Amino acid sequence: MQPKIKYILITIFSVLTVVYLLFSMQFFSGVRNVNVCKQLHIKLDDANTVRLISEKDIARLLENEHLNPVGKSYSVIRTEKIERFLKSHPMVKRAECYKTPDGMVNVTVLQRTPKFRVVGYQSYYIDQDKERMPISPNYAAYIPVVSGRVTLSMAKGQLFDFVSFLEKNPFWDAQIEQIYIRDDLKVELVPRVGDAIILLGSFDRYEAKLKKLEKLYTKGFNIVGWNKYKVINLEYKDQVVCSRSEFVMRPVVSDSVSIEVKDSIIAKKI
Repeated sequence: MQPKIKYILITIFSVLTVVYLLFSMQFFSGVRNVNVCKQLHIKLDDANTVRLISEKDIARLLENEHLNPVGKSYSVIRTEKIERFLKSHPMVKRAECYKTPDGMVNVTVLQRTPKFRVVGYQSYYIDQDKERMPISPNYAAYIPVVSGRVTLSMAKGQLFDFVSFLEKNPFWDAQIEQIYIRDDLKVELVPRVGDAIILLGSFDRYEAKLKKLEKLYTKGFNIVGWNKYKVINLEYKDQVVCSRSEFVMRPVVSDSVSIEVKDSIIAKKI
């Protein structure tokens, strides 16, 4: 083959290659820009077992905000805008949104986890991050309930620590059903077993107070029964006072678990 012809063929081949590459880039770029969302897939992260929002709720939120991507070109779908909107919802902790080449827009949502519910003039949840979140109108979380004179600072402080202690202790996590803060800020506990109200007093030394009561539950009440008393008072150091009436008597000196025939049981150093 003559050098001149060989040079011409190489030149033609090079030009055709460049034209093909330019055409391919333009073609596939155009396909990507005109690709349409065929389906929206929403997933709630399974790390949270308490469901206060559903996939249908999330789809409805996107629809109301005109952010439902179905039927829209990929070029106009802004995944970061969808993420920002969902993250602004008080039930949502984290949201991720991305597109796939097959026309699918995926949304993954991690819900905030409620720790306990405050019921009163204002009802709300406190979540695991000590943040306030609203009550869901459609779903209920079976978590500790706190009522009475509860301030937000208390809910995020001493009360949060106390509920955390109950959660970590299998005995008390199963035993305490409700927490009530009286107007004088003394704490009452409503147990699942028995009719007595547990008067904790202040949150000071709550671990030691409940340790005494646990011993009384496992030892003293096996003798005298669970349902004879209205109030179990833990306010006094080294003593547990159980009263048959709602009036709690000031404790007297006693060396062991003893039963007063009429009014109360007083446990000393248990």
